[in-house]
Amino acid sequence: MSLFKSVATFGGFTLISRLTGFLRDMVLATFLGAGLASDAFFVAFKLPNLFRSLFAEGAFTSAFVPMLSHKLVQEKRQDALDFAARSVSVLAFFVAVFVLLMEIFMPWVVDILAPGFANDPGKVELAASLSRITFPFLLFISIVSFQSGILNSFDRFAAPAAAPIILNLFMIIAIFIFRPLGASAVQSAAIGVALAGFLEILWLGYFLHREKVYLKPRWNILALLKDSDICTLFKRIAPGVLGAGVYQINMVVDTIIVSMVGTGAISWLYYANRLQQLPLGVVGAAISVALLPILSHHLKAGAVKEAEHTQNKAVEYGAILSIPAAIALAVLAVPVINILFQHGKFGALETDMTAKAVIAYAIGLPAYVLVKALAPNFFARGDTRTPVKYSIVVLITNLIFSLLLMKPLGHVGVAFATTIAAFVSLYQYCRGLKKRGFWQFSQELRLKIGKIIIASLVMGAVLWLGDVGLNTYFDGWLRQNLIIKLGIFGFLCVLGVASFVIMAKIIGVLDIAEIKQLLTRKGKKDGATAA
Repeated sequence: MSLFKSVATFGGFTLISRLTGFLRDMVLATFLGAGLASDAFFVAFKLPNLFRSLFAEGAFTSAFVPMLSHKLVQEKRQDALDFAARSVSVLAFFVAVFVLLMEIFMPWVVDILAPGFANDPGKVELAASLSRITFPFLLFISIVSFQSGILNSFDRFAAPAAAPIILNLFMIIAIFIFRPLGASAVQSAAIGVALAGFLEILWLGYFLHREKVYLKPRWNILALLKDSDICTLFKRIAPGVLGAGVYQINMVVDTIIVSMVGTGAISWLYYANRLQQLPLGVVGAAISVALLPILSHHLKAGAVKEAEHTQNKAVEYGAILSIPAAIALAVLAVPVINILFQHGKFGALETDMTAKAVIAYAIGLPAYVLVKALAPNFFARGDTRTPVKYSIVVLITNLIFSLLLMKPLGHVGVAFATTIAAFVSLYQYCRGLKKRGFWQFSQELRLKIGKIIIASLVMGAVLWLGDVGLNTYFDGWLRQNLIIKLGIFGFLCVLGVASFVIMAKIIGVLDIAEIKQLLTRKGKKDGATAA
């Protein structure tokens, strides 16, 4: 499958997933608001997701997919699947042990993750209780990540991209199922997290069955640890824990620091981050997931020019989708939050505080997306050590600026620190790839990105004028009507897309004929055909 179609397939289902995620967050905002219960829940929800990103979707996938792709090309299919079975057996064993230890020491873990809770013992107790319910999700989602890696290696992106939809929908359903049975809303949501992970395993198991992939668990873990392939896999995973999970680590640093800002701050950052995650997940994750196996195939075949061309297209797609998204997100932060979250216990104050964090995060969105597009260039070469070096610098940068900006700017300063760290990360990847001769920004690509920025700024100005004008026209009680708000927002979305497309077409950054060709072309293995 071509890079464009792989990104479109994964991104399309990820978009649906993010939209159901917003529906989930609307329900959470309505029942939990932005206070003690929501702060405790988001810490409990963040904890397994941190290790999910580090050990499963981040480090494990980045190391496992290139190795499996290579074996599928160079060896018999069954030998490759046998390697997969050995890998998941070892992964599941160690994650299960880790989950058990975390369950035992959870109160102390919460103290570390949210030191600001120490002033409220009830908050620590609630967060620890909820974390014990949600943490088994890590084991389930690690297996899901492994299943997704296999399907991606077979150029099957739709089912893995759709799996998170199960989590979003089941968290909503759980609130309405378990509350009548005596559980609180926050406990019901936590139960929904754990059960959804198990359902995702069944979902992807069905699609593996369709691919005739049958994996028998291995129980001789000690013997497997001496296996040369497993040793190579874990050598690549170890540094990738930081290299692939830098974004989540920065989010945890944010949580630790912002927990000391005051009640509600964790929730404000959570909701703001959820808005940023829509374009970051749809664009950044889609490009990263689709690019890794394609680059791996090219580099294993010695097709260096094709790999370079594919990398160029990945950066171009990332820029043309993330830069206008970032500007639109910053301009429309208040109306978006108002529509999505300002219901029930989530009021005008929460909207204002969350919007300020959204703007701070949005500035760094393009940098994070481009990092997602560049990191696979190292992982496809089996280099997981270089990204970890970059990540250490990024973590230190994020920590320093969070501490410096927290006092004058509060939770917004913490968000700005994350944005600064994103640009530091992007600089390192660009410099590192160029220094090694793997890839560099061509003059043509720089010119395109410059034109994208110009078109995006014009779009931002049009959106701002439209939002101000419509707010003035619909001032008063009519502006509070949900139908009117949705209508205004829908009109602004159409206005923004139209203004960007027109401007991009005028300055020559968007070729409609090329897009039509990419959409209608039959998928090919060679990512270079996606030009």
